[in-house]
Amino acid sequence: MFSFFRKIKSYLSQKIRDLFSKGYDETAFEKLEQLFYEADLGASTAADLVDKVRSFVRKRPDAKPEDLLAFVKQELLKMVRSPAPVPFAHPHVILLVGVNGSGKTTTLAKLAAFYQAQGKKVLVAAGDTFRAAAVEQLETWAKRCGVDLVKSSPQADPSGVAFDALAAALARKIDVVLIDTAGRLQTKTDLMQELAKVRRVCQKQISDAPHETLLVLDATVGQNAIDQAKTFHSFTPITGIVLSKLDGSAKGGIAVAIQRELQIPIRWIGVGEGAQDLAPFNPEEYVSGLLG
Repeated sequence: MFSFFRKIKSYLSQKIRDLFSKGYDETAFEKLEQLFYEADLGASTAADLVDKVRSFVRKRPDAKPEDLLAFVKQELLKMVRSPAPVPFAHPHVILLVGVNGSGKTTTLAKLAAFYQAQGKKVLVAAGDTFRAAAVEQLETWAKRCGVDLVKSSPQADPSGVAFDALAAALARKIDVVLIDTAGRLQTKTDLMQELAKVRRVCQKQISDAPHETLLVLDATVGQNAIDQAKTFHSFTPITGIVLSKLDGSAKGGIAVAIQRELQIPIRWIGVGEGAQDLAPFNPEEYVSGLLG
């Protein structure tokens, strides 16, 4: 599993070693804050973390860069937590939301492959009916993975697709239902109202569905991901986040910023286009990967 997280190529460790190789001074601390900011930890987190490093150095002026790195790692681990297990329902309904281009549909397909590999019977619902490519993409993945697919005609009501998917899931004794949703409508309000409607329709079939609502965020957009999360969460309660495209050079720190600012758990991370390029979020391995 650690090899998966090694794909997060930020090389922060080497940069920090180089920065403090000649000792500790205020210029080095200022550059450290810039490094943290560039890693998308966020301005507030970067400043707080540097203040803690200053305190650490005052107490241990003879500390070596490796000691400082170990301290930074422990502080980062305090900011990210392992997500609590989600009770598994039958069928377990997962709604995926996110803006177009975030990797939402690809993530759904990866989740389908993950659960099928666990021996679960999976059904995917092509609810992004406003984007023909999304339906075609899911059809291709469903055939490749050998999972059931429920779709409708282009521009059809997405909530109708969700309703049909849950009806089919109950009839076929499906274990996991993954519902794709639109990432863009005419206005932001339209999009959020459509997502709320999909949730209501799900609850007509299964009273406590969806059991998870996962927001897919593109890690490479940096701090904009936090703004997206705030918007979606204000309209549709988000139970977890999937960070996709986490193979960029220095954007991995956004997971720390999201958990610290929004208190929404990171549940999955994705680092590529393949079916295996998705893994449950592991704080220890993530921080090790982030520090490089």
